[in-house]
Amino acid sequence: MKGKGVVLLCVLPLVLSQQKTFSWDGPGQTIAPDPINPCLTDDSSCSCCVMQKKKWELEQYLNSTMNSLEDLLIRAQNTLKNIRDSRVAFSVGLTDKRRCIGPLRAATNVVYQSIFINIGEAYNSTTGVFTVPQSGVYNLAFTVFSDAGSPGALLAVCANIRKNGVALAALREIYDQDQEDQATAVLLVQLTTGDRITISLQAGCWICDDQNHYNTFSGFLLYATD
Repeated sequence: MKGKGVVLLCVLPLVLSQQKTFSWDGPGQTIAPDPINPCLTDDSSCSCCVMQKKKWELEQYLNSTMNSLEDLLIRAQNTLKNIRDSRVAFSVGLTDKRRCIGPLRAATNVVYQSIFINIGEAYNSTTGVFTVPQSGVYNLAFTVFSDAGSPGALLAVCANIRKNGVALAALREIYDQDQEDQATAVLLVQLTTGDRITISLQAGCWICDDQNHYNTFSGFLLYATD
């Protein structure tokens, strides 16, 4: 009994790897007519032989078409799976309660702690770093908001978005005529696996937030280039 099981396991992959055969007569293969004299397969009527030959040709066409469609379906399913597996999107807010960061003497990475969405888990809420999981073109956006505290006081809100420590775009407002101010930057960039994207608050500036989430940082993969 054990030997039979081994033989069955060896033969099974060969059977499963074969292409499917479709027949008008149900399971099994029909007899292919003689290519030279189709009447040899049916002596009673030559017209029946011709019909049998046409039927066999249609079956071959059906088998070829169905197997091609199944191959295309498998490719489409694999492509869809790859798209789903490579989805990357995150959107985060600074805080859920009243809080201001800065002013500081040196530029500092902003750590956004309120997670709206983090598909792919590429954003780290402990460090504030978005680490690119897959090379491609990304849409990135960040919004900064600050409050001077009282009318006539100096308002200083300035931050930039950085790739591996190098600034890509910046927002800056230093003014004493507005108590509050807010600005947004949106950009498309081509990134490589392992790139680190951060928002940096510049020296001497500050941002403020509360449960309304005035300060946000977002990004998603537009399309992969791998």
